Amino acid sequence: MLKKSLLEKILAKALSNGADFAEIFIEDTFNSSIQLLDSQIKKVIEGNEYGAGIRVFYGTKAIYAFTNELSEKSLLSAAEAVSNADIGKGNIKAIDLRKKDVLSPHKIEIPFDSIPKTDKINFLRKIDNSARSYSDLISQVNINYIEKEQKIHIANSDGLITGDTRTYARVYVSSIASKDNEMQTGSEGPGAHKGYEFFKSINPEELGEKTAKQAVTMVLADYAPSGKFPVIIGNGFGGVIFHEACGHSLETTSVAKGASVFADKMGEQIANKCITALDDGTIPNAWGSTTIDDEGEPTQKTILIENGVLKSFMIDRLGGMKIGMKSTGSGRRESYKFAPTSRMRNTYIAPGKDEFDDMISSIDFGIYAKKMGGGSVQPGTGDFNFAVAEGYLIENGKITKPVRGATLIGNGAKILNKISMVGKDLTLAEGMCGSVSGTVPTCVGEPPIKVDEIVVGGRK
Repeated sequence: MLKKSLLEKILAKALSNGADFAEIFIEDTFNSSIQLLDSQIKKVIEGNEYGAGIRVFYGTKAIYAFTNELSEKSLLSAAEAVSNADIGKGNIKAIDLRKKDVLSPHKIEIPFDSIPKTDKINFLRKIDNSARSYSDLISQVNINYIEKEQKIHIANSDGLITGDTRTYARVYVSSIASKDNEMQTGSEGPGAHKGYEFFKSINPEELGEKTAKQAVTMVLADYAPSGKFPVIIGNGFGGVIFHEACGHSLETTSVAKGASVFADKMGEQIANKCITALDDGTIPNAWGSTTIDDEGEPTQKTILIENGVLKSFMIDRLGGMKIGMKSTGSGRRESYKFAPTSRMRNTYIAPGKDEFDDMISSIDFGIYAKKMGGGSVQPGTGDFNFAVAEGYLIENGKITKPVRGATLIGNGAKILNKISMVGKDLTLAEGMCGSVSGTVPTCVGEPPIKVDEIVVGGRK
């Protein structure tokens, strides 16, 4: 951490041409990863990343510079660069930083460096052995083990000085099943805002078998039908559709530019009354949680949609200035190399009142998308196209047989009004979300939901 007097000097330099606001973000991050592929350890990578980013506002115009050299000379040079980029009308003010400590709810029980690397490798080998022994159809298993500790410090011209330490643990497993020149993949990527205790909480044999079972089930499945059907989207990673097709449109990154279909819908009914959706950064030890955001604002639980009515956006400082709303503690960035902007944290559809069996029995013919895969979204319109990673046919109110190759095609704003039933079993799933401020850890989630009608792409 830099001395308080130096931070004040840097901020004063950044303000020296009349900027209205200045901020410095300092980061020191340790990353460690292990990859197991072909039942062999292919990569072991460790390293530190450190540097600082300096940002100034001239009204609602933001200018950003960064450096990986934390000397006084380099930091003052970066501050001078942002100050010289424009000339403002603000009054130059003295900077008096006052430390603001925020108690973290994310308790770390076992530091990563207290565990021998051989234990971590043995953990990966157990996953690999379990996946491969599930079936002779498993042709490949790829496992990535990730540890990260990010220490940040933030100071700004409002007098704020604060900091946080974020500890992340994740293992991503991908199993491939092959048959008759066809390949299908089963994957899981659990993660948490925890230390090594997270890996101790995972049964490696169960994790390996789960990914292998998904891959084998799909490679042996018949092809999915195509047409317009009702679809049950499963819990957990099924929430990726809301995240991509609706969530990004509720960030001020798009709202402030008028590039969101929801930009002028505040207070209006935008979804079926059974839908309540939240973005919550306060869940203890959750993958997408933070204690403070990357602008120093305390994280919070934000109700985005309540009983179908749009209640809030996800708001960072600059975005809030542009739309006239307060920050929701949603300013995030991948690292010091990126200026922060509004981003999701743990974004999910809240549990409803419907039983899963009742949702299935309400459908004569449709698809149960147990697990969603990747897809694409047109941010300006919300049009999306998502693959179903694990799907099943629903016939006469019963789940019958697995089907592969299904794709869900629709529009984020429209699908919200076609959700008629919401289950009780909320599950979160971990992922990485990319946007203009880089890639950050996020959770998606939902209970099972019924979409009355959606276009299903398939081969039949």
